[in-house]
Amino acid sequence: MLPSNHPGEDRRSSATCLPGRGGVLLGVFDGHAGPACAHTISQRLFYYIAVATLPLRILAEIERAVEEERAVPPLLEWHKHPQDHSCPDGGAISFHSLRNYWQERLEDEGQEEEEEEEEEDGGRVTSALVNAFCRLDYDLSVEAQVHLSMSSPRRVSLPGEGLSLSNPLRVALSGCTACVAHISNGILHVANLGDSRAVLGVQEPNGGWSAVSLTNDHNAQNPDELQRILGEHPQSESRTVVRHDRMLGLLLPFRAFGDVRFKWSAEMLSRVYETRPDVMSAVSEAVRMLPPHYLTPPYLSAQPEVTRHCIRPSDKFLVLATDGLWELMHRQTVVQLVGEQLTGIQQQRPIVPSMGMTLGGLQHLLLERRGRVMSVLEDQNTATHLLRHALGDDGYGAVAPNRLAKMLSLPADLARRRCLIILQQDSDSKHTAGVIKNYPQRQEQGVLQQMV
Repeated sequence: MLPSNHPGEDRRSSATCLPGRGGVLLGVFDGHAGPACAHTISQRLFYYIAVATLPLRILAEIERAVEEERAVPPLLEWHKHPQDHSCPDGGAISFHSLRNYWQERLEDEGQEEEEEEEEEDGGRVTSALVNAFCRLDYDLSVEAQVHLSMSSPRRVSLPGEGLSLSNPLRVALSGCTACVAHISNGILHVANLGDSRAVLGVQEPNGGWSAVSLTNDHNAQNPDELQRILGEHPQSESRTVVRHDRMLGLLLPFRAFGDVRFKWSAEMLSRVYETRPDVMSAVSEAVRMLPPHYLTPPYLSAQPEVTRHCIRPSDKFLVLATDGLWELMHRQTVVQLVGEQLTGIQQQRPIVPSMGMTLGGLQHLLLERRGRVMSVLEDQNTATHLLRHALGDDGYGAVAPNRLAKMLSLPADLARRRCLIILQQDSDSKHTAGVIKNYPQRQEQGVLQQMV
């Protein structure tokens, strides 16, 4: 992960679902207006997905364990990197909301059983992913409103309270997009919210590589998405809902977690601005005022678009990345680089001599090219390899050190947001890609993170 500022606003998560049908979860979360929302979603969303996909009998066992104050069996085995963010995630509040969620599922037991009979297995996972996304966003909003109701203009905040990443108002006022992959029993589901992307690397019979997109961007460049948001508001707002390709002229993605400044009523937002200056001081300046032409909220949706894909032998890896990568590289280039790096092939583009190039200069280029081909791979980590090429490509399929150094030393006001995860299907451990190890389909034993 290469952040554009400090503290970084992007997060990524990976975990194995332990009870029930199992499966692997991978996700990238692109934050904006601060890191609080992206951090919270990266910590909590997988729990909601686990609850949404678990059979009701297992949820009932978990509820009995909580009631009897017994140890609660873990839902997830997290796969953490030593440099992963480990800030607290508001444990008591998040557990209370999660428990309410599974209790409501248990109360709707009869209705859910009828729906499960009508839906195929893939349909159940799709519905569960949509439900988990929407419910977590709803809970973030409720938690922020409860927190707000306990505040008053005369209330003195405790030192550092408004600055905490887990502060419910700070979480709700910031926002993030999300792209999550769920893999179980040879079926891949991708739930996307915003403008991050999931691209599948497919190896053709002739050894070549092709890129298969599994997501659609939720922004003004997507005609269907543009029509959706325009159709949700009065005709009188047709010129103000989307301005300069941004929602209300401010936000690029049309779907995101948090961002209650595009969801709450104008009256409630005004109350936040008036009663919580401590929180306002901890968020970006753009969040501290009501958006222009704010007439018929909500404008922003947290409902993901879900794609289902049956994994084939030719599907070799999956790239999940936030928008910063795709702004620099076409999906086919990304897949080509990853595929060639994983298979140990370094193909060079043809050298086209420039006007006035001497034989000595051409010989120098050829010697450099031969050296690159004969050398070992420069990166053992495929995600690092991809980022290096995205930032420092010399136009001939190699990395120019000077260009890479310049890109890495850009000043803070020039954003260069990069965050990606690569999952490789191949079980050969030497081809482990990105931050994701080769997760088998079976459940693994090890250190498990409890829900609280």
